Amino acid sequence: MKYSFALLFLALVSFTACKETESKTITTEKIAFTKEGELRIHKNDSLLVQLDIEFAETEYEVQTGLMYRDHMEEKQGMLFIFPDVSVHSFYMKNTEIPLDIIYIDENLNIASFQENAKPFDETGLSSLVPIQYVLEVNAGLAEKWNLEVGDKITYNR
Repeated sequence: MKYSFALLFLALVSFTACKETESKTITTEKIAFTKEGELRIHKNDSLLVQLDIEFAETEYEVQTGLMYRDHMEEKQGMLFIFPDVSVHSFYMKNTEIPLDIIYIDENLNIASFQENAKPFDETGLSSLVPIQYVLEVNAGLAEKWNLEVGDKITYNR
């Protein structure tokens, strides 16, 4: 009888502990855009567009990028600055909004881009060529602005 009572007690404690664990959810706070500079895209010395940008330079900023954001305005973007020139790859883990990823070489020329990167997709999206900068903007803007390899950017803080 004592043995049965002990088993029943353990079963109830285990069931209660499991039930509490299941009901807890982890929420991530949304990150708001903070203007840190401006970026301009030029085609043949003509200004195509000017954007407000955030910078991603530290390891944490580069790893987080635009994750945990539910929107971004059309004239906003994030500029990643790498200390080295090499082939870089991005993915969309924990990124809620579709993006165009624009890869830029050390001379500030567009070298390649990935259009319409899908939210939450963990597939690697390579620059294909060595680059030093990456600009992320809302999906569809590379096409809207008619961006091409060789177009140039300038930026300031």
